[in-house]
Amino acid sequence: MAARSKKQRNAEQARRQQEVRKKARAVRRPSRDDIARLWLWQVVTDAQKDGAKGKELIGKMADKIVAGLEQQGFDDQESYDVFDKLVRKYSDGIYPFRPKRHLGSEPGDPTADA
Repeated sequence: MAARSKKQRNAEQARRQQEVRKKARAVRRPSRDDIARLWLWQVVTDAQKDGAKGKELIGKMADKIVAGLEQQGFDDQESYDVFDKLVRKYSDGIYPFRPKRHLGSEPGDPTADA
């Protein structure tokens, strides 16, 4: 049996991954990114309520996160900038996430895909 080409393997992987995503949507399974975004928002908003202790916590988190990003090859100042923008965005108290329209389940549900 001849080995499959790289193009064939990539096409098969893309089909498998598409099926995994389709099944995850069907059962409304959040991705790790969905959880990470919500977790960061919750930590920031809770820390904001704690005044000086919360600011200290956010500063420590920033340092640890940026250190990890540096180990991956990212620029430290750019990493701090992105982190600070997220903290400012999440600090305004407004829930920042858009509805996941693909999760609508009922016919006629305004959040369902058209």
